[in-house]
Amino acid sequence: MRRARPSLGAAVASSPWIVVSIGVVVMVVLLVVALGSARDRRTYADGAPPEPAMSLPELPAAATTSSAPNSAATPVPPRPLPKSTAVLPSRPTPSPSTGATEGSRSAPSSSSPPAPLIAPPAASPVTGRYRVVNSFHGGFIGEVLLVNSGDRPSGWTVTLSFARGRLSSSWVEGAEQGTASFSDGVFTYRSGVDLAPGASVPLRFHYEKAGSSRPTSCLVGTTECARS
Repeated sequence: MRRARPSLGAAVASSPWIVVSIGVVVMVVLLVVALGSARDRRTYADGAPPEPAMSLPELPAAATTSSAPNSAATPVPPRPLPKSTAVLPSRPTPSPSTGATEGSRSAPSSSSPPAPLIAPPAASPVTGRYRVVNSFHGGFIGEVLLVNSGDRPSGWTVTLSFARGRLSSSWVEGAEQGTASFSDGVFTYRSGVDLAPGASVPLRFHYEKAGSSRPTSCLVGTTECARS
C-alpha cells in the first residue's frame, strides 16, 4: 500500500509554531528595513549641505531715507550761513534841532522865483551902423560898420532881414572872412576872428531885387543897428 503525503494545510494545522516563527521572522525583517530607512533619512538630512540664505542687496542711505515716511525721518538742522565781514558805514542820526535847521535851509521859499539854470550871455561890446554904399537898377550894396567899444576882443554876428529880394554876395573889408548864410529872406554873417578893442571893420553885401534898400531888421548880436 502507498502511504499518502500530508497536505500543506494539514501540516500547518498540526505544527502551529511554524506560523509563529514565520511571523516573527517577517516582523524582524520589517523592523530592520524600517531602521535602515530611518538611518538613511537622518544621514541625508544631517549630511546635506545647508542651503545658502538669500541676502537682500543693501540699499543706499539716500534711498532708505526717501522711502521712509516724512514723519519718521530725522530732521537735518540747516547749516549756518557764513557771517559777512563787510562793515557798513554808520549813518549819523541828526538831532531834532539839526534836522529842522537843514530842512529849513534846503526847502525853497514858495514866494521867491527859482534861480535860472543858465546865466544869460553878457551883451556883446560890438555895435553896428547900417548904411547904403551904392545903389543901382535892380539892387544895391549895403554896409554894416562894426565897432568894438569894449575893453576886450569879441566876436560878432550880424542878422539882416528884407521884405523881398535875394543875397548875391557878402564880404568883410580888410579882415579875415567869416561864414554867411541866407534862408527865408534872412541874411546872417558870423565873424571869422574876434574884433580887437577900439577897432572897426565894415561888412558889405550885394542885394538884388529888394525893392527897398532899407532892411526890416538889422541886429548885431541882440543890439539894434544904428542907421545913417
